[in-house]
Amino acid sequence: MSRDLNRRELLLASGAAWLGAGAFAKATAAALKAPKRVLFFTKSSGFPHSVVARQGGNLSHAEKILTEIGKEHGFEVVASKDGRLFEPDQIGQWDGFVFYTTGDLTVPGTDKTPPISVEGEKAFYDALKGGKGFIGMHCAADTFGHFKPRDKSGDDPYIQMIGGEFYSHGPQQEVTIEVADAAFPGLADGFGASNSFKLNDEWYALKNHPDDLHVILVQKTKGMQGHEYERPDYPATWARPYGKGRVFYTSMGHREDVWTNPKYQGLLLGALAWTTGLVDADVSPNIKKVTPGYKTLPSGVKK
Repeated sequence: MSRDLNRRELLLASGAAWLGAGAFAKATAAALKAPKRVLFFTKSSGFPHSVVARQGGNLSHAEKILTEIGKEHGFEVVASKDGRLFEPDQIGQWDGFVFYTTGDLTVPGTDKTPPISVEGEKAFYDALKGGKGFIGMHCAADTFGHFKPRDKSGDDPYIQMIGGEFYSHGPQQEVTIEVADAAFPGLADGFGASNSFKLNDEWYALKNHPDDLHVILVQKTKGMQGHEYERPDYPATWARPYGKGRVFYTSMGHREDVWTNPKYQGLLLGALAWTTGLVDADVSPNIKKVTPGYKTLPSGVKK
């Protein structure tokens, strides 16, 4: 039996457990009957992350993984760096959007691929408010927002949508992440199998969180290396409504080995199912309860 088949069978088997057997079966059956079409947008207008860098026209590491696990569970995931897919006459074809992006996406930027137009960005927010789903991973919090001429921080419409903004990161390190909601789809027997877990990744320091966040995973800052983490614990993964739409974000996903981690893949499957409306979850605000000091920032960091 091939190594790929072993991984595939593991993911299929454990996916049911992570999502909850009943919910997983229902979501998979619904997705296979009418697959949800999801745009995985990986444009780098700023720093180009290695997991979304393409070689010779082939899909990147992250793009291959998400398209494959999506297909195995009834999602049609289309990976692209083309901002023209957000135009008002194009955006209706998508049930959801996944961002692994950097910089101001309205300019060609680093990778020189077609940017999102002003009309396309507006169509994107309108689509989400109308009921579409959104998943942001890692550097999706380093998108729009604080880049000139849009550097109005928390007032930026993208930051207001996603629910947080990157301001810095320290060295890659193994840290403790606390599970605040083990019942969220994709966590049951994965990262949510215990009250906390350790993971080596590049950890974003985040700010400008709205009070309506439902925090799923908490960044434990005690013992972390780097001035940017000299603050109380803060949200690392969350979900929230946005109009009629559903928004999910996780700061994890910088390293290649995080992407090959079945538990991370299970979390993404749960997020795909929830954001596209195949399963429901309690996303009532809990940020003040589980991360009460989230507004306290290190010295020198602009609010």
